[in-house]
Parts: sequence; structure tokens; C-alpha cells
Amino acid sequence: MHNKNNLLDRAIGCLLGGAAGDALGAPVEFIDRAEILRRFGPAGIRQYAPAYGGIGKITDDTQMTLFTAEGCLRVRHHSMKYGIDNSKDILRNAYMRWLHTQTSAADKGKGTVDSWLLKQSALFSRRAPGNTCLSALGRKGGERNNSKGCGGIMRVAPCGILHPGDPLAAFNLGSLAAKLTHGHPTGYLSAGVFAALIALLMDGQSLERAVDTTREILISFPEHEETLFALDAAKALARRGEMPEKAIPMLGEGWIAEEALAISLYCALIAESLEDGVIMAVNITGDSDSTGAIAGNLLGALHGASAIPKQWLDPLELKEVIEAVACDLVHIPDFEPDADKNEWFGRYPAN
Repeated sequence: MHNKNNLLDRAIGCLLGGAAGDALGAPVEFIDRAEILRRFGPAGIRQYAPAYGGIGKITDDTQMTLFTAEGCLRVRHHSMKYGIDNSKDILRNAYMRWLHTQTSAADKGKGTVDSWLLKQSALFSRRAPGNTCLSALGRKGGERNNSKGCGGIMRVAPCGILHPGDPLAAFNLGSLAAKLTHGHPTGYLSAGVFAALIALLMDGQSLERAVDTTREILISFPEHEETLFALDAAKALARRGEMPEKAIPMLGEGWIAEEALAISLYCALIAESLEDGVIMAVNITGDSDSTGAIAGNLLGALHGASAIPKQWLDPLELKEVIEAVACDLVHIPDFEPDADKNEWFGRYPAN
């Protein structure tokens, strides 16, 4: 039986840590490391800088993470109410709600726009959304593409929070969520690995042990080779003590799923603190907001909410909404629709 207080601390740490990493990386996502150091000094960017019209603004990474969480909670409600799994359709509806915030072309069918998150006006803002996500959702199914972009992996931390201590369930749900928009096996298997790592960190395991456990799950799936290579490379570079200036370019730039996973994992493995790991993950030539978000998710689940620097938390956009969603992922009620639980069931309908 898990201690709810510990789970809550890790869940809040995971989602807020990811959002903080996302916001820190947002201003430097499309510039290379040399330019980052030129603009922000030899230590790189360490505090929020202006992006999207303000300080501490999140990107599509955190937006989609919130809608993943909402989808996960509706999946759980549906399972409790009907005793059947309808994860694919429910998660797709959640991502259609995100699409609704990005474009008027979104499906407005049943179960799509009745959402607590859609009452948060700040989510109706385009923050460099991935073209793959937009196009895949617009044509109703990512399986028809062959993308392994990082837009599938960066959003699935809630799949791990939902299944603390059950890495296989988290792996399957994370893979399914990513596959809705990214059809390449490396795109969705990398997401499964990330979700499984979060599930194990939520259970109090060390990151090193979580990597070993998740590796065994990964190799049971077909076409796992690219993801496995990236996972092993990150672990090997961390064990060797390779400095980030040399190690991270060896792992890639993070625009594709296995590279984003490897960079973020390497940073989390060698980091002395959440702050250290996130700063390392964003000061790269590459997809800085996604690697910052994934590293922040990992380190937040590992160390808890108190590890997030106050100067990152105070101005963070949608901080209260992110924290509320994290709490909802932990405080899932038994299926007894009494007065105390009606708010939760009303917030996350079973569709």
C-alpha cells in the first residue's frame, strides 16, 4: 500500500518539475548552445527569460501533459464505472480537446469539449505545437504516419503517475498515448519507457534501478532496438562520468523520441539536484523545452516538489492547475459516487 503523502509529493514534483523545465527551455528551444551561452553567459540560461509574451510561460509540452492527465483520469473513471478498458478512444478525445485549444478545426463531437481544462483560458494559446501532433489528430489517427518525433514522449508522465509501482501498465498506457500521434515504434516505445520510469520513481525506486527494470520490459517488445540503444547509451555515459558538453551531443539533439529520452535521462542520472539536471537539459543545441520538461518530470518524481527552486515556481504559468491535476491523479476515489466524491467524478467524466 502506497503512502498517499509520498505519492502526492512525487506527483506534484513530477508535473511541476516538468512544467518548470519546459518554461526554462522555452526561450532557447530554437537556438544552439553556442548562442545560448553568448546570450546568457558561460553558465547558460538558469532563470526564466521572456517567451510567449511573459516569464515562466509553458509550451505545448505541458499543455499536452495536462490533457494526457485528464485523459488518464477519465480512463480510470470509465474503468471503475463500466469495468472495461476504452483507453484509446478516451485519450484521443483528450488530445482532441487540446487540439480545440489550438485550432478551430478540431472535432467538437460528444465527449470532446466538456472539459474542466477547457475552462482554463490560458490553455487557449499556441506555443509552437508540433506539426505531427496537429496533423495526426486532424486526420484521426497517428498510426498512419511513421513519425518518431519527441511530441509523443514529452507528454506521457501522467501515465506513470497513474500507475505507481506498476511499470508495465504505465509502459502500455504511455505507448498507447504516444501512438495516437506518432506511428513509428521508436516514437511510442520511448514514451512507454518514460512512463514506466515515472511509475517506478513514484514507487520510491532509485533512477538507476528503475532504468534496469524498464530495460527488461522494453526488450520484450518488437522493434525496440533504437530505443534500447538510446537507453543504454545514456546509462553508459552517465556511469563513465562523461561531461555533459561532450556526452549530450553524442546522444543527439532531442528532436526525436529516443534522443529526447536519452538526453533527459543522462542529465537526471548525473544531476546533483533537480535544478542542476534541468539546467543541464535545456542548455543544449536541440529541443530544449522538451528535454527540460522530461528531465524535470524524472527529477521531480525522484525528489518531490520541495526540490523545485522557489524562483521557478512562483512565476510558473498555470501552477495551480498543474498542482490540482497532480493531486487528482493521486486521490482517485473508490467508485462510490457520494457527495464527497462527486466533484472528482464530475471533473473527469467517463468518456
